[in-house]
Amino acid sequence: MTIKEISFDGLQAIELLTDSVRLVAVTEFGPRVAFLGKPGGKNMLLWAPEKYTRGDWDLRGGHRVWATTPGADECEDTYAVDNDACEFQIGDDGFVVIGAENPINKTRRGFRISMVKDTMLEVDNFVINTGDMLYSGGLWALTCTLPTKGATYAVPVGDGSSWDNFNMIFFREWAGHGKGGFNDPQIEIGTDLVTVKPAGNENKRMLQSHAGIIAMSDPVNNATFAKHVCYDPAGSYPLNTNIAFYVGPDNFMVEMETMGPEETIKPGAELHHIETWVLKDGATEFTSAETVHALFGS
Repeated sequence: MTIKEISFDGLQAIELLTDSVRLVAVTEFGPRVAFLGKPGGKNMLLWAPEKYTRGDWDLRGGHRVWATTPGADECEDTYAVDNDACEFQIGDDGFVVIGAENPINKTRRGFRISMVKDTMLEVDNFVINTGDMLYSGGLWALTCTLPTKGATYAVPVGDGSSWDNFNMIFFREWAGHGKGGFNDPQIEIGTDLVTVKPAGNENKRMLQSHAGIIAMSDPVNNATFAKHVCYDPAGSYPLNTNIAFYVGPDNFMVEMETMGPEETIKPGAELHHIETWVLKDGATEFTSAETVHALFGS
């Protein structure tokens, strides 16, 4: 493994490279992961600065960490300081990137990325209360992927017990977005798996996944990418969901999203939302929850 400062797309950045994974995080704004893929391969993440904007905010793409507010997983202060420069530190097994202070709620967001093994990364998304008052919120980790032809996404649902159940939030439209509606053929609910085969219709869902996994099979890049988070049944999650996905118009991206439970953070304290990422060779046929669990060796 090598970790070094590089220039990416003309921006100051940090590259983490192994025999199986290349990951690049830019530090001039964000924090933001800009590239994920095989060494020498194509970027599996959307990366398109200045193309998708909301006022002063620039989506850009990649992976980002946002703070949720109880009762509103997305509100105006969520977008603050994404354009500001970050601080960073490189270590022996990874690196840390910390964004600027949000002047509205006095927090700083960041992530620490480290290697677990050659095809597995730990992405520790965090928020720090830098003010002198209490802060209440949670963390929301969004990864903008590029859905190539034939790409499929999957989320295991249920816990396999008697009286098994799960929650799913359907959106018909939000803030002027959404065309897929409640009954969307892109989204299939199976026995223990929700699968998405993006067809270009803008839509999103929020789900309760006891397994805490969302996965992507990419036959064009001959790869499978998946994210896992621990789920706390007693935790206070946005709309009682911990996984979400968003299909962009014309398949310009699919966001793979995980959310952590909301907590009250004292001054100087930190809240962490740890994801495990795997990037494996070969596309995966998602036929059951077991095929998704197997990506993490279980």
